Amino acid sequence: MTKLTPSGAASEGSTARPTGPDGIGQHGEPHLSRGLSNRHIQLLAIGGAIGTGLFMGSGKTISVAGPSVIFVYMIIGFMLFFVMRAMGELLLSNLNYKTFSDFAGDLLGPWAAFFTGWTYWFCWVVTGVADVVAIAGYADTLWPGIPLWIPGVATILILLALNLPTVKAFGEVEFWFALIKIVAILALIVTGLVMIFSGFHSPAGTASFGNLWQHGGLFPKEFMGFVAGFQIAVFAFVGIELVGTAAAETKNPERNLPKAINAIPVRVGLFYVGALVILMSVTPWTEFRAGHSPFIGMFSLAGLGAAATLVNLVVLTSAMSSANSGIYSTSRMVFGLAQEGDAPSVFGRLSSRKVPRNALFLSCTLLLSGVVLLYAGKDIGTAFDMVTTVSAVCFMFVWSIILASYLVYRKRRPELHVASTYKMPGGPVMIWATYAFFAFLVWALTTQPDTLTALLVTPIWFAILTVAWLVLRRSPLHQARIAAHGDALREDTPVA
Repeated sequence: MTKLTPSGAASEGSTARPTGPDGIGQHGEPHLSRGLSNRHIQLLAIGGAIGTGLFMGSGKTISVAGPSVIFVYMIIGFMLFFVMRAMGELLLSNLNYKTFSDFAGDLLGPWAAFFTGWTYWFCWVVTGVADVVAIAGYADTLWPGIPLWIPGVATILILLALNLPTVKAFGEVEFWFALIKIVAILALIVTGLVMIFSGFHSPAGTASFGNLWQHGGLFPKEFMGFVAGFQIAVFAFVGIELVGTAAAETKNPERNLPKAINAIPVRVGLFYVGALVILMSVTPWTEFRAGHSPFIGMFSLAGLGAAATLVNLVVLTSAMSSANSGIYSTSRMVFGLAQEGDAPSVFGRLSSRKVPRNALFLSCTLLLSGVVLLYAGKDIGTAFDMVTTVSAVCFMFVWSIILASYLVYRKRRPELHVASTYKMPGGPVMIWATYAFFAFLVWALTTQPDTLTALLVTPIWFAILTVAWLVLRRSPLHQARIAAHGDALREDTPVA
């Protein structure tokens, strides 16, 4: 068997579809266009690393964990960096891989591509529905009395219109969405520093870095409060792997993907840790409440009423950015699944502009369910706490598949690892350390009734997928793929 080469030549046993450097299919199959430039992919990575949870969920996270939330975000960011590095080495080991679903199918087997692709699709559909509801809620704050369905439907139509022309159009939209988030966070940090160093007084006390430890210490709610912070904070990081779904549409991926991934620790340090330190220094952590954005609260406290209104708009665009990412990633994942026979072939077609139009329509149609949920009643907040937990668990499954693929890659294709110019630091040791961390996160989800319920519901999704796979694998196409993967396993030389 001819194995995969660092240049991306397809091997005989590979399930990745061969494409040239510009993404042109060698056998005439539909192919995506490499329309995302360096600035697009850099801002896409930032937008993915700065989730809606920072703006909308940090109030609850601070209220349950206190200042220890700083360490929560640092630890999650640190561990997910290794997931991203593993993903980066795998994607660059073979440029035929369109997404992490491709290398999962090639290294672990066709079942892994099926489970990873559809689970990732499900993650973003759930997240996108939550974003549509959040957008409608914030629109109601800005324009009281507006019928909730209007901003919900308008959001979906706008995002569809922005994604249909070209992938570059998506890149431009996400570039500006991410830039708005960055400017908002930097403005908060600068404003907070001025308030701290000027000794700003408010009914809650004096702005000072001492507020971080003067109200019960750094761990005021002890270990279990610290653990509770992980339950909420992990959802803020969903989307950090988004650059992996854009690999097939990135110009010069050998240079741009490593730059985007390597900057993640700096971005987490500045945008998450920096912002949270400022927020809890200006206002003691005891004043934060779930359901209230700390960003809006701090600007209001500073007497910047107009700025607080602008932050409302920023939170709105942040949710728009997340929904935009969801539409993009789900459409590309369904497109890849359709090409491999894991989804109806109609979703594997591209428009004349190399955009998976039918897959986009599917994603947008499903997001309309979020408009229906706007009228679901007063328990909608509880319902969305549960679905976001389900989404976070499913994202952890996808991240775990990436790590498992890396372990198999190191064992079966050591020559590619040796030749790689972008090796994952720590290797298998850090893979197992990350798995241990994920086990801790799952345990943390069992410590609260609402997250425990969501955790117990999640296996239903995987049961549905298992039944679907058992039916699908009987088709001649999948039997051939499974047999080809078995041949590849037998011909590879294991490394002890």
